[in-house]
Amino acid sequence: MSRPLHRFLGSADALARLQDHARRLLQLQRSLSSALPPALIDECQVVNLKEGVLVIHCRHGAAAVRLKQLLPRVIHHFAQAGHALNDIKVKVKPAHHVQLRPAPTQRQISPQSRSHLEQFAATLPADSELRSALERLAQRSSH
Repeated sequence: MSRPLHRFLGSADALARLQDHARRLLQLQRSLSSALPPALIDECQVVNLKEGVLVIHCRHGAAAVRLKQLLPRVIHHFAQAGHALNDIKVKVKPAHHVQLRPAPTQRQISPQSRSHLEQFAATLPADSELRSALERLAQRSSH
């Protein structure tokens, strides 16, 4: 016998409350999206509702400021949609983006330049740090 998953989730009280809460958050997200200008829809996300306080995360500070300016209109929109709220808290929660570092730039020295570096390094004292650095540079550029 095959039974839909939502029947299992709704069977226990805790899971039923969780399912109802998730459904309510989805409804609030849809209502928020319809109240916002298009530029803010993807920047703001409903994350929780507890004791009549709705928490919304914005991806960056500019979106949070703009949303705070629109709060009276948004609260009115929620009230008309049948969602009674006591307050709305707006928080900045940037999305996690992994930025990969680009590969280091491979720089090449021409054979003629390498030869000049080696010649100049040979004129410097043997214990000179500059001589050591120039010899390493010439050696690395030979690959």
